[in-house]
Amino acid sequence: MISKEKYRNLIDYLKKLDRVILAFSGGVDSTFLLKAAKEALGHNIKAVTVLSPYIPKWEVEEAKSLVEKIDVEYEIIEVPIIDEIKDNPEDRCYLCKKKIFTMIQSIAKEEGYSYVIDGTNFDDIGDYRPGLKALRELEVKSPLLECKLTKEEIRSLSKELGLGTWDKPPYACLLTRIPYGNKLRVEDFEKIEEAEKYMMSIGFRAVRVRCHGNLARIEVNKGDRKRLFNEKILDEISSKLKDIGFKYVTMDMEGYRVGSFNEAISK
Repeated sequence: MISKEKYRNLIDYLKKLDRVILAFSGGVDSTFLLKAAKEALGHNIKAVTVLSPYIPKWEVEEAKSLVEKIDVEYEIIEVPIIDEIKDNPEDRCYLCKKKIFTMIQSIAKEEGYSYVIDGTNFDDIGDYRPGLKALRELEVKSPLLECKLTKEEIRSLSKELGLGTWDKPPYACLLTRIPYGNKLRVEDFEKIEEAEKYMMSIGFRAVRVRCHGNLARIEVNKGDRKRLFNEKILDEISSKLKDIGFKYVTMDMEGYRVGSFNEAISK
């Protein structure tokens, strides 16, 4: 199978990197890459996770648990809302990635690691991802991209490797829940995180709660929209999100899609 051949190529690629630090989120891609890197490099790998107001705390805890299972060296670094992105510019991802990966590269240099790697995959180059520019500028290695591994192949291989993340829904940092140009506030991130955690607890695995000031715009998978067309569920969601701090609660008719705020840029 092509995916297995690509996996062998990935292992060979990683072996040539000697000692690496992986920017680890605990998502499908970075977990798969961590597992492959452990196979290729043994203990010559370290995972680094970012703790920030715009990273859900449950996701950081999950990442920590995954690293413990795979058994590699681990570090969590705290990153505040940096001044460059406080007004939420369209290139926020570029500015944020530049700052974070510069910090990770400093750790790599101090501790004698050869490269910093990340979980960018082959499909990512088809989306609006200004953060990729920062990775190129900093010469961060993206093994999954270099070995042309797609998301579907990564999920399939993850399942074969026994990784529980193989069917994990896609997640992104909470910056993506706030419209470009709206000032970033810690209290908004807290509301978003609590609202999404609640939505997941009632069975909506892939969900986004976009924050428009005091209005919450809920996106769920297209196949899950029918579940929302229930007066009891609608009332419960509205009541809960208002308790969390939103004044108005709405549903996006189109459902969840990656980077819905980027639609405004393309238009």
